Amino acid sequence: MSSRRLSHYVLPALFLVMVSGAFAQDFKKQVIYQIITDRFVNGTTANDNPPQSTGLFDATKTNWLLYWGGDFTGIQQKLGYLKGMGVTAIWVSPPVDNVNLKILDEQGNPTSPYHGYSARDFKRIEEHYGDTANLWTEVDNLVAAAHQNGIKIIVDFAANHTSPEKKGEKGALYDNGTLLAAYDNDPQGIFHHTSDLTGADYEDRYKVQYYSLLSLADLNQENPTVDSYLKSALRQLQQHGVDAFRMDAVKHVTWGWEYSEVNSIFSDGPSFVFGEWMGGRDDSLYHDAYKFANTSGMSLLDYPLYYAITDVFAKNSPFPEIDNTLSAESREFSWPNDLVTFIDNHDKPRLLSISNNPARLDEATVFLLTCRGIPVIYYGDEQYLHNDTNNGTENGGDPYNRPWMSAFDTTTTGYKLVGKLAGLRQTNAALGYGSMQQRWISNDVYIYERKFFDDLVLTAINKSDTTSYSIGGLFTALPAGMYSDYLGGLIGGFSIAVNDGHGNNPVTTFTLPAHTVAVWQSTAAATSPEAGSLGPTVGQTGMKVTIAGKGLGATPGVVLFGLTPATIHSWSDTTVTFDVPPVSSGRYNVQLKTSLGATANTLSFTVLTAKLIPVTFTVKNAIPTNFGDNIFLTGSTVELGGWGTTFDTAVGPMLTPNYPDWFINASVPGGSTIQFKFIRIAANGDVTWEGGANHTYTVPTSGTGFVNVSWQK
Repeated sequence: MSSRRLSHYVLPALFLVMVSGAFAQDFKKQVIYQIITDRFVNGTTANDNPPQSTGLFDATKTNWLLYWGGDFTGIQQKLGYLKGMGVTAIWVSPPVDNVNLKILDEQGNPTSPYHGYSARDFKRIEEHYGDTANLWTEVDNLVAAAHQNGIKIIVDFAANHTSPEKKGEKGALYDNGTLLAAYDNDPQGIFHHTSDLTGADYEDRYKVQYYSLLSLADLNQENPTVDSYLKSALRQLQQHGVDAFRMDAVKHVTWGWEYSEVNSIFSDGPSFVFGEWMGGRDDSLYHDAYKFANTSGMSLLDYPLYYAITDVFAKNSPFPEIDNTLSAESREFSWPNDLVTFIDNHDKPRLLSISNNPARLDEATVFLLTCRGIPVIYYGDEQYLHNDTNNGTENGGDPYNRPWMSAFDTTTTGYKLVGKLAGLRQTNAALGYGSMQQRWISNDVYIYERKFFDDLVLTAINKSDTTSYSIGGLFTALPAGMYSDYLGGLIGGFSIAVNDGHGNNPVTTFTLPAHTVAVWQSTAAATSPEAGSLGPTVGQTGMKVTIAGKGLGATPGVVLFGLTPATIHSWSDTTVTFDVPPVSSGRYNVQLKTSLGATANTLSFTVLTAKLIPVTFTVKNAIPTNFGDNIFLTGSTVELGGWGTTFDTAVGPMLTPNYPDWFINASVPGGSTIQFKFIRIAANGDVTWEGGANHTYTVPTSGTGFVNVSWQK
């Protein structure tokens, strides 16, 4: 987040119309450009100093905590620049109406919510970004213009909190202009009234989800009013054409509720959703992070890879750190190609502030755009934008990692690199859908291969400032032949010769000079249907889903969940959209068959019992636990783990702020009668079941629910 400152049978004509939203479900081939809206372009001065929030604008751009004038009109004016760079999606700051009152920081300086993370009304648009009437006009204009240019819009959404709980508007939350509550006037329990997170609290599952982050008023998603409000706000954004969502601070929102949040989004229309779970592989809650990504339907920003990129390219750590991170994540995450990767963002110092070496940024950019995952370019990186002011803890940290966009030069090496490789992501399916294999590695050199059926990309990077390396013993799946550098020598690349090796083909030895990067690639026509993406990966009957890939056929075939055909909405050679058919809940191998009977590789999908409803389960006087033991919830439905008894299959760990009582919020199928029990999973994996008969509960069809039982001996 941050601001610390704060079926098959349809009318044939339908196949001729591609559902525009379908493309939002397959983000694997996209290149995202993240913009801090206030710091990009001042498209109109009419919203610089709106009457309802006067005094928050600094025309001199010297107070880094005030608005500087960037707006949606400004972004729209630069769509040509972004399209020319190959950008296919723009991630904008939270666009919703933020607090209007000036707040003083620790030094007595006036501050503003220029960053967008101090919402007051999720149903209206911030006047500094749009117009002074808080209307949707400028959002609609930007979305329409972006779509005309083949660019999607991603909205940053902060469901965790409103504004500072004890300053300014004191967390006040409005529903399209009507006050719901403030932190100090909260009779309905709209907010969690808990302590602020500090120190070791960040290791505690309960405190991470229920304590206040950075003294911001923490929303209570288990409250039915808050649940409905946030989901309707997301629905409103979808109705205005927003294609995808970046969820802020998902580590700090009630985890179980977020399953219903993302399910609600996918139920309302095609989308892609990824969240911010800040922490590396050494974080104590890292296992919770990849369990969440594997089961919720929401992908994550790839913070473990970010830390490795920073170490390798800015701090000169050896390349095996990146390779080891990628290998580990490929085992831990079910869909690593959906992880959203980045070099810089608004919460961390820019790479050039850590080490002012533009060549390293270029090399990191090539890595980002050819590595597995969905790449994000932080605004201005292509212009080598950075401000290295020391804020007391680090150079270029918040807010100095958010400078004014300096230039729109289309001749920089950075701009050209993004453009070339963004184009390659569209023409070579290996970058979006392929596996990733290390082919040659040393402390300074990393050569790796992306492969999707017969589409291949081989990338070589030497990050050394001074040393050339002789590259011998390199093998590749590229067919035998000569390959020129796809980058056209932009970073010193050259041609290579690949010899026949019956699939594991040797490359003629070559020298890779210091600060040299080369990309070699080949594509081949699909000889059978090749499925590369399924999105979303979890949902109930009737939810719209997209398969993307190559060679899917020009005329409709069939998509099967087991033996059951899905209702098809659209079909092209690269994209097929369909509804989840009426099958029993559980895990399915989804398989596409062309009209000629050719079958694609299968992809996994979890069919839910029904649309998800968040329910808080409490078990009193649970069996005693020792350090490392945890209580879990398990039950009869796929949503409850199907009676699973492991960390990854049961629901939990549950939370125990009032030991020996434990609770957890879980998303379960609306309108269904479920059976469940509680289990203790010991630190060594041993399982102890609760005694007695199964508990039963009928889940409401809307809103939220609560269950309170005692542990059965």
